[in-house]
Amino acid sequence: MKELLNSPLVHVSLTLAVYIFSKKMQLRYKSPLLNPILLTIAVVIAFLLFTEVDYQDYERNTQVISFWLAPSVIALGYALYSYLEEIKADFKKIIASMLAGSLTGIVSVCMMAYFLGASKATLISLAPKSVTTPIAIEVSKQMGGIPSLTVAFVIAVGIFGAIFGQMYLKLLGVKDPKSVGLSLGATAHALGTASISEQGPDFSAFGGLGMALNGVLTAILAPWAIKLLLLVLY
Repeated sequence: MKELLNSPLVHVSLTLAVYIFSKKMQLRYKSPLLNPILLTIAVVIAFLLFTEVDYQDYERNTQVISFWLAPSVIALGYALYSYLEEIKADFKKIIASMLAGSLTGIVSVCMMAYFLGASKATLISLAPKSVTTPIAIEVSKQMGGIPSLTVAFVIAVGIFGAIFGQMYLKLLGVKDPKSVGLSLGATAHALGTASISEQGPDFSAFGGLGMALNGVLTAILAPWAIKLLLLVLY
């Protein structure tokens, strides 16, 4: 029985079944709390704990799913190409807003962590919280953070942004696809972009652009910003 529960067929089927069911429930009830990614993570964690299946086995058995992450991100490039003229027309505004957003994201979370009594390692691990996992891990390693802690923060921020991000923007009166896409792409990376993808290709295009630009800017700015913050705060 344990061999069956530890098989690729069961792990892949469970993951896809829970995600598809959660997606249908979200579409039916229109509730941001029924986020498919959040619910799938919760069910998979419960499954692993209940069956005592090792996470490394689950990760290995579901590589057929994780393989499609890279192609799905690359596919955003097609949407970006479709809006290339609009991006060129607003390029200076986009770069300025992304630069301000990236710095604000890094400094604000570090300041909050400091005043809440976080250690230097935790503060550093929090800095790249709003970029995709591969970039966040490398930035965290480079600065002396804890990569595993960084991954947890990245996932938490992505899920939080996917659930509440657009709701918050609506409260502020932000409805323009460019602004919504750039904001969620820059703050909640791939999960934020995925949460608005069904609203139109313009949302996906600018979400992907925000995600890409914030990733590059964070990789460049975070080491310098963290060094300066640590010098001032400690």
